[in-house]
Amino acid sequence: MKALIAAALMASTAPLAAQTTRTATAPAPADQAIPAAPAPRSAITPPRLIVAISVDQLSADLFAQYRGRFTGGFARLLNGAVFPSGYQSHAATETCPGHSTILTGYRPANTGIIANSWVDQRAGRPDKIVYCAEDERVAGSNHDSYTVSDTHLKVQTLGERMKAANPATRVVSVAGKDRAAVMMGGHKVDELWWWGGKGFVSYAGRVMPAVVARANAATAALIAQAQPALPLPGFCKPLDRPITIGGKVYGQGRFVRDAGDAKAFRVSPAADASVFALAAGLVQDMKLGQGPATDILAVGASATDYIGHTYGTQGTEMCIQMTELDRSLAGFFDVLDATGVDYEVMLTADHGAHDATERQMERAMPMEEHMAENVLARQVGTAIARDMGLPGSVLLGTEGDVYIDDTLPAATRAKVLAETIRRYRAMSQIAAAFTAAEIMATPMPASPPESWTLIERARASFDPDRSGQLVALLKPRVTSIVAAGGGYIETHGSPWDYDRRVPILFWRKGLTPFEQPLSVETVDIMPTLAATIRLPVSGQDGRCLDLDPGPATTCPM
Repeated sequence: MKALIAAALMASTAPLAAQTTRTATAPAPADQAIPAAPAPRSAITPPRLIVAISVDQLSADLFAQYRGRFTGGFARLLNGAVFPSGYQSHAATETCPGHSTILTGYRPANTGIIANSWVDQRAGRPDKIVYCAEDERVAGSNHDSYTVSDTHLKVQTLGERMKAANPATRVVSVAGKDRAAVMMGGHKVDELWWWGGKGFVSYAGRVMPAVVARANAATAALIAQAQPALPLPGFCKPLDRPITIGGKVYGQGRFVRDAGDAKAFRVSPAADASVFALAAGLVQDMKLGQGPATDILAVGASATDYIGHTYGTQGTEMCIQMTELDRSLAGFFDVLDATGVDYEVMLTADHGAHDATERQMERAMPMEEHMAENVLARQVGTAIARDMGLPGSVLLGTEGDVYIDDTLPAATRAKVLAETIRRYRAMSQIAAAFTAAEIMATPMPASPPESWTLIERARASFDPDRSGQLVALLKPRVTSIVAAGGGYIETHGSPWDYDRRVPILFWRKGLTPFEQPLSVETVDIMPTLAATIRLPVSGQDGRCLDLDPGPATTCPM
């Protein structure tokens, strides 16, 4: 991390910002009646820079597993306001929907980002699948080679709200994935960069700042060198056990990388280090937090997700990743400290996950299983078409969304829907199958997220313009991977809490630490951050979380 920063950045420092203080109120005598009164507004002054970090696939379970081992950046965050039971409360626990909630305050049903991809039968392409961060209207764009766009995000981000209130606000977004950068940055950004496979890239026509060029040069030099095995911390040794999945051995990896292997670089701790190095460089070069208005920086660290999918969560690979990520965060915070800027950090995740099925089965979970291929929408549609005397498949689908071929006559579509419902509800691996009408008739839930019914979870990520005519949800411990292998042995996307629960952490110098174990939602993040800068917001799904553990409140009166 430090080597990357040194190569990519030019160091700059500023005088330390003046520290803020809290006001205290003397307690009333125990026998004196205390009249009801609104909580006093906290005396904390607004920060000059908001830093919002998403660690892709950092589940609450993974965070809990390693929180006692953190000594770097995470240790600092644990000395702030800790919400270990945050929820990406919706059913579609994928990367794009999750990132769309973090800085908008809206659930996917309102952001319009219902999945990483969905079916749009109006799209002029054979598979009719549209990616969440593309503009399919661009000639030649397709699901595999697309033009990155924010067009599908239906709501504003915090950065957009800040810029509307004060145009002097700078909005910067950097990530290892385009969808993370776009969904956290929003429609109006000053700088937006993501890892493009060989370097950091942005929208066509955007001028590359010098710091991005330096970061790309430093990262290219790193990739050009072979990576020897990373050290294995002593506490990781109990996880140093091999397991064979799909004919390949996993569980004992050390991120050895051949010179020039950019794909292996992406699936390694070094990828996150490069993202944080670029983020730090943009802070320095743009002097974020030193202008006339509060600025906001979104950072999407994607390596945990790539490593989880490739190796699972319970081998040496993830243990090393957690250790290196902790160090990268520490190095990043050191750079922020050196600027003297008064900054506020929020860290969360876009979704959770749990370990590979095969390793789960070895560890007291013999009921774990892979989804059968005949659960896939196209296979179900082929069987229905055959029985109805129709050609091909009458269904299309992505993950749990099932779409009926809209070229069929209306009467036929009704029959197909009825048969699709019947078949899915009879499947042993399906927990529930809901029609669009059933989901839309369900009010948006208002109770604690762990208490939501399955249909309420589905409602939170259902958009009638983009979701399927049927949503089918797998039973717990059934992974949507039909056959593991080829670097894809673990995933997420279910409505179950191992995929929904994520940590939410807030830190700022001078913030009195506390922990609240009760559930909150990632949609609560935007109004919480807005309150700390005195920005009035309304209309969102989330609520403000009070970051003052005493009688005062950081939320609006």
